[in-house]
Amino acid sequence: MAKRTFFVAGTDTDVGKTLVSTGLLEAANQRGLSTVAVKPIAAGCEPTDEGLRNSDALQLQQAASVKLSYDQLNPIALEPPIAPHIAAQQAGRRLDADRIAALCRGVMMQPADFMIIEGAGGWRVPLNNRQTLADLPKLLRTPVVLVVGMKLGCISHTLLTVEAIVKDGLRLAGWVANRSEPEMSCYSENLETLKSMLAAPLLGEIPHIEDITAQNVARYIDLGPLLDG
Repeated sequence: MAKRTFFVAGTDTDVGKTLVSTGLLEAANQRGLSTVAVKPIAAGCEPTDEGLRNSDALQLQQAASVKLSYDQLNPIALEPPIAPHIAAQQAGRRLDADRIAALCRGVMMQPADFMIIEGAGGWRVPLNNRQTLADLPKLLRTPVVLVVGMKLGCISHTLLTVEAIVKDGLRLAGWVANRSEPEMSCYSENLETLKSMLAAPLLGEIPHIEDITAQNVARYIDLGPLLDG
């Protein structure tokens, strides 16, 4: 069974959850740990001869040392690049947190040292009219790693997300600042504000990287707090 499992959430969509997730996996690989990953829901999948495939899920599959089948890694693949619950409705499917948690528990049974469950969008992405994706880490009781997209508005987005994580009874294990907008004004001042207001450790600052690989991202990740906590 996976010894250390973390749910990777974002302050919004397109803030770099996959970039950070692959960096975390690679950092664990470099420490000699066995790693496994799952992206239970992915919208914006491309049709292939093998079925729908998501580029983020494929990156996780490549970065993890325990090689799962695609269907294990991304059991709910949806084609339209829109909110998952709407994409599911269009496909005639219904998303359910308990079922998704059961799928994740199946992967958690893998004999791995380090596991990443990557979310979709922000913290309160709806699954249906009564559940959100936040119900998944609540059911699994997994600590959270928050990816902060460093851009205008990130302080409020981050504080609101952390407030929701804590309200949901979960532990924020750490956070990562991803410079998603390289020309962000007052970057260092925003970063210092977040550092002063968040009790959880900063696991890394990811600069704007032209050559995005798991190895390049891992250079900026400090895995220590996740392994020591």
